[in-house]
Amino acid sequence: MIWKGNVQWMTVAALGLLLGLAACSKKSQPPAANSTAPLTPATVPAATAPAPEPPAKASGGVKAEMRNVMFHLTPHAAAHLQILSGELWPTGKNEMVVFDDKTSFEVRVNNGTVSISPEALSDVMNQYVFARNDAPLKDLAVSIENNRLIIKGKLHTKKDIPFATAGNLSVTSDGRIRVNTEKITAMKVPVKGMMGLFGIELAKIVNTSKIPGMDTDKNDLLMDLGSLLPPPHIRGKLTGVRLEKNAILATFGDGGKSLGPPKEKGSYMALAEGSVRFGSMVMEPTNLMVLDLDEAATLEWNQDHYKEQLVAGYSKITSSFGLRAYVKDYSKLGRGGGNEAKPAGE
Repeated sequence: MIWKGNVQWMTVAALGLLLGLAACSKKSQPPAANSTAPLTPATVPAATAPAPEPPAKASGGVKAEMRNVMFHLTPHAAAHLQILSGELWPTGKNEMVVFDDKTSFEVRVNNGTVSISPEALSDVMNQYVFARNDAPLKDLAVSIENNRLIIKGKLHTKKDIPFATAGNLSVTSDGRIRVNTEKITAMKVPVKGMMGLFGIELAKIVNTSKIPGMDTDKNDLLMDLGSLLPPPHIRGKLTGVRLEKNAILATFGDGGKSLGPPKEKGSYMALAEGSVRFGSMVMEPTNLMVLDLDEAATLEWNQDHYKEQLVAGYSKITSSFGLRAYVKDYSKLGRGGGNEAKPAGE
């Protein structure tokens, strides 16, 4: 599917045929028809030969390194993978990473720096996290003001009362983001002091029991990015989080400082080892490099539309039978406006 053109498909088919013939030529030849050699325990008739063992199931993760990649979480929102190393790991009963099913794998981060803009986080909250009709919050808008995270919206379970919170961010001991709430208003009236006076906490007002990846601790919100964000889930223990001008910046491990120089110029996703299925093709072991057609641009990747991105570009097979796929950014596919997701901070 990734290799384009009839000539490339014929080449792959021919290689498969040659490999099959080579395998056949290595098998031992059957005894001649007039052979009179007696049957011994070491000579087993073909009819009683044991059935061949099934091929071993693919296992383990696919090593991954990504640099300067806008990874779409929704059609209009993306996380900026500034630098990331880790593995793509099959989930559930899946034996390998399947590109056509983004729930078949997760991204396990060892080291890296990932950012998301407030606008993108707002879209994820409204279109995914709190999309259910019975969600406790709705119409959320996230912004950054005076180095504080501002969350505005409506308390859906309280007759859509408008509310706003302001706070700073920190990382819990188990790697979740804590939104330390400093101020709460309802209908533009400060209520945090009043809530404390009457022994009322945010945890008692907002029920997050049905929201994977979100919890409350008194008046603070706790967010587990690995469960909160849409699939493919990005999992890993956070070591730091901070607010920038127009971005929420999260670090894993040492933030990617130990990765050394990039493998390629420009933006890319490099995958190695393990197994990956895309369409009807399986690469085992994986040797795949996805690069932006424009070397100077940020690679914008949408897992739901990766086929279109591949078709709009071109591919090369390396001398080691690796695959280099040069793709067109998702927002440049001519699908209409509104799809572009810019790096946080721009």
